[in-house]
Amino acid sequence: MSCTAKLLGSVAGSVDRELKPRLQGFLGGMVRAYLPQTWVFRTEEDVASLLVDRDGHASVVEAAAPHPDVTVEIGHARLKAALSSRSSAKLPAGAMKVTSHTAKGRTAYDYLHQRIGL
Repeated sequence: MSCTAKLLGSVAGSVDRELKPRLQGFLGGMVRAYLPQTWVFRTEEDVASLLVDRDGHASVVEAAAPHPDVTVEIGHARLKAALSSRSSAKLPAGAMKVTSHTAKGRTAYDYLHQRIGL
């Protein structure tokens, strides 16, 4: 398994635990409107995708998934620091380019990027 896929695998578990309870009840319909989500992460080493289905189940693939909602191009060290610390204040210097391909992707990224350290 690629390094980026392993890093995203740790995020996938937390997404499952945090998202599934939020899909219940009155506000669940609002959250569900932004699902499914596909985010592609490109580093200088490799590429992997984080997919979240309509039921809040998160998974990782070791490739660029088709039709992403968001593409994040970031240095590997910076991505590793972001996902392990979940704090953008602790990131090493470096460029990051985020491309939102869909309106729901842009909204999800705006809401979630600080929670995952980006």
